[in-house]
Amino acid sequence: MCGEEFPEVRNAIAAEIPGVEFVIIPGDRSQLGQRKVDVLVPLGGVVDAALLDATRPALVQQFGVGLQGVDLDAARQRGIPVANISSAQTGNAIAVAEAAIMHLLLLLRHFPRLQHSVASGVVGQPIGTMLAGRTVTVLGTGAVGEALITRLAALGVTSLGVARRPYAELAQSLRSLLTPERYFPMSQFASALAGAAALVVAVPLTEQTRGIIGAQALAAMHPGGYLVNMGRGPVVDYDALLAALKSGHLAGAGLDVTWSEPVDPADELLRHNVIVTPHIGGVTVESYGLMAAAFAGNVARLKAGDALANTVS
Repeated sequence: MCGEEFPEVRNAIAAEIPGVEFVIIPGDRSQLGQRKVDVLVPLGGVVDAALLDATRPALVQQFGVGLQGVDLDAARQRGIPVANISSAQTGNAIAVAEAAIMHLLLLLRHFPRLQHSVASGVVGQPIGTMLAGRTVTVLGTGAVGEALITRLAALGVTSLGVARRPYAELAQSLRSLLTPERYFPMSQFASALAGAAALVVAVPLTEQTRGIIGAQALAAMHPGGYLVNMGRGPVVDYDALLAALKSGHLAGAGLDVTWSEPVDPADELLRHNVIVTPHIGGVTVESYGLMAAAFAGNVARLKAGDALANTVS
């Protein structure tokens, strides 16, 4: 396990694989030496060539979807398979979608000011706005994006989807919710932002998505809008977000992911209307149970010499 973050992962895996031995790889690897393991779990850490050589795993298996920290070329060169877990089939996508809605509601109802009213004994203030009747742009129409758009529809929200895929390649279940005029290719991203009350980021971190929410995208958003990031911190340009908050162009932001985790409590962003949750979008009892079962299934396949599921390298 790369790092001690996400401690409930170990509990979930232990429930599925009795007798499993965990080796915690510290952030400072200068004293790691050689430590053979069977399965290397990236979590939020970096899996580079040096770590692969030090641990010599038979499998790099993520507990979740994100593999942005894994050097896939180095793993491929060493003949080490890399696999992740489907968010669509484990409830992870639903959990992240629910957390995105939580952020939207907290922002629209001015949660920090609500807490101040409670502490001050004030009743009936501040006044918030409803999510129903709003337009929300969702960047990313994968499993999380589809789960979010499905739930926003039930809340009376008009969703606009943005992705690289042609509309015809979207799942039929998503096309039934997202008509062609409400779907925008990346080349029309600015048009999808202009009339939206909020933008929800639901894409993984890749070289194509790094910094994609920069000054240009934020300037295209409706003044007084909100940003919610459920993808990865670096998908959003930090300086551009801070500038948009300082200027008042953005009314606030909800972040389940940050540029370094845990977030620094002294981070300048937190002086503004920013709500941060500690990367708990997919951290639920239900999703962890299903993800641990999928994780254990691949470990069993590895042990039996069978074909692995969800390999990416």
